[in-house]
Amino acid sequence: MHAVKLALRTQQVIAHETGVVNTIDPLGGSYYLEQLTSELERQAYDYFERIDELGGAVPAIERGFQKEEIERSAYAHALAVESGEKVVVGVNRYTEGEEEPVQLLRLDPAIAEGQAKSLAAVRAGRDNDATRAALAALRDAAEGTGNLLVPMREALRGMATVGEVCDALREVFGTYRPPETF
Repeated sequence: MHAVKLALRTQQVIAHETGVVNTIDPLGGSYYLEQLTSELERQAYDYFERIDELGGAVPAIERGFQKEEIERSAYAHALAVESGEKVVVGVNRYTEGEEEPVQLLRLDPAIAEGQAKSLAAVRAGRDNDATRAALAALRDAAEGTGNLLVPMREALRGMATVGEVCDALREVFGTYRPPETF
């Protein structure tokens, strides 16, 4: 029964959510795909123009432009789904009343303990002075304008953890906090 329902839902998603049924033959002569591509390209260039008018990507991020656009788009999408204008299979059409219980993945605490022991073994078995030096070299590189990949690779080769690499970069760059736009 599950396989039949999955096959049906797949067909419904294709029919209602992909837009492929909006033309008689979506691949015939490729006009439809070319039109979709051209429209996507036009919309992308409109965004690039708006971002350029704001002074570029960084000033746009600082003003919260991208964040606002994502929020606006998400809100418009939610309204379209709620009104039924946009069909989302299993959400606002082809629902079955009683929802199936969600199967949550429960991780065995022994896995976390094993990972912690493995991390402790890595830290105990590495040359900590060399690792600290490699992380310092990474911080120094981050303070300049050079490529960070080589010092990052060397720190990782020296058995620095991803968390330690991220901490070193955070010391230089800080942590991004999106602007409040409300």
